[in-house]
Amino acid sequence: MADFDLAIVGGGINGAGIARDAAGRGLRVLLVEQNDLASGTSSASTKLIHGGLRYLEHGWLRLVREALVEREVMLRMAPHLIRPMRFVLPSEPGLRPAWMLRLGLFVYDHLGGRKILPPARAIDLANDPLGAPLKRRYEHGFEYSDCFADDSRLVVLTALDAAERGAVIRTRTRCIKAERGAAWRLVLEVRGRRDVVSARILVNATGPWLKLFATNVLGDRASVPVRLDKGSHIVVRRLFDHDRAYIVQTPDGRVVFALPFERDFTLIGTTDQTFAGDPDSVAPTAEEIAYLCGVANAHFRERLSPADVVWSFAGVRSLYDDGSRKAQDVSRDYVLSLDEREGPLLTVYGGKITTYRRLAEQAIGRIAHIVKVGPFLSDQYVLRLVRTYGTRVERVLGPARSLDDLGPSIGADLTPAEVRYLMQQEWAQTADDVLWRRTKLGLRFSPEERARLANVMAGMVIE
Repeated sequence: MADFDLAIVGGGINGAGIARDAAGRGLRVLLVEQNDLASGTSSASTKLIHGGLRYLEHGWLRLVREALVEREVMLRMAPHLIRPMRFVLPSEPGLRPAWMLRLGLFVYDHLGGRKILPPARAIDLANDPLGAPLKRRYEHGFEYSDCFADDSRLVVLTALDAAERGAVIRTRTRCIKAERGAAWRLVLEVRGRRDVVSARILVNATGPWLKLFATNVLGDRASVPVRLDKGSHIVVRRLFDHDRAYIVQTPDGRVVFALPFERDFTLIGTTDQTFAGDPDSVAPTAEEIAYLCGVANAHFRERLSPADVVWSFAGVRSLYDDGSRKAQDVSRDYVLSLDEREGPLLTVYGGKITTYRRLAEQAIGRIAHIVKVGPFLSDQYVLRLVRTYGTRVERVLGPARSLDDLGPSIGADLTPAEVRYLMQQEWAQTADDVLWRRTKLGLRFSPEERARLANVMAGMVIE
């Protein structure tokens, strides 16, 4: 029997989300991360929980709708980490016309069933205070809603929730070898020490390390259709004295955000470039920093230079390679690839912080037919347990993954595990408490079996 049902390699938002979902369903879960949680892409985002307004012009309506629905779910779920934010979108002469922006915002407001956040509105930037930080050429614009998030804290708390549901979280632990068989044999290394664990299913959620992990650890030379896309950000002293953010258009067809950040600063990003290097050493280049300063200077009255940058960071997105020529045209949708050969392997491509819960749900859905909680139980036994205990069935079964784990049958289908639960949680003290008031198994017990139950209960140490 394998040590774990599911072993996940990668401690970003995707890995943590899958661990949380799987552990919540009663699976035995291991998550290993070679560095700290969220030490890669998941702490280098633009910190937004959003539908992706720009994605509308690519026709990615399903992706936008799913993200907008999740935006409100996450706002309710973690209001201490995720807060509403209003975004100012100036109408840029010569680029996307005002009617297109208005139509896009109308769709954005209605596509995801918005209930909490306020709708978009038009702004007279020539007279509204929100136009004051901008160049004088701007006369009209729009304001719409999205959310800002502390991305790395979200990952840590998701992993913490997974751990509280029973998952084993091991950071600073590198998976250096994975051998395929009836169960995966994983060689883990931490601080120079190695140990071996086994798992029924392996999940490659390593993000920009997908191909390296497949080649170096799995020994799989097959093509991994991943495209790496680098995004860089800069942080400067605040450019405006209010709580709104700005989203500005660039001549190359992209958009760049300027967000209020940590009270006294402004976060500007992101770039969008194909990446072909070592993800461990990713950092903004001088050209990228100059580009972002240039974008800010083209739209805001206050001048910036690279000397004004107090912090910069970069991350690498692992996108499913759909053959698009430009980095900004590659779909931000996630793709889950399941190899069901002996030793099933699930590979996770792409994904956004906004939709991590949906990705996790679908990931577990893909492997549900392989890993089931309690597949060793007969239908009749399951029916009795559900009718007796309802949603408390998992507490009765505990970590059991086989009939042997429940203990030898006492009589009918009553096991020591069920008796222990009844004594610990439901105040049962005698055989009659179990057989007649907690269940009606007394109808099926012989005198010898009742005596056996009394002996079992007498010998149990209940804390």
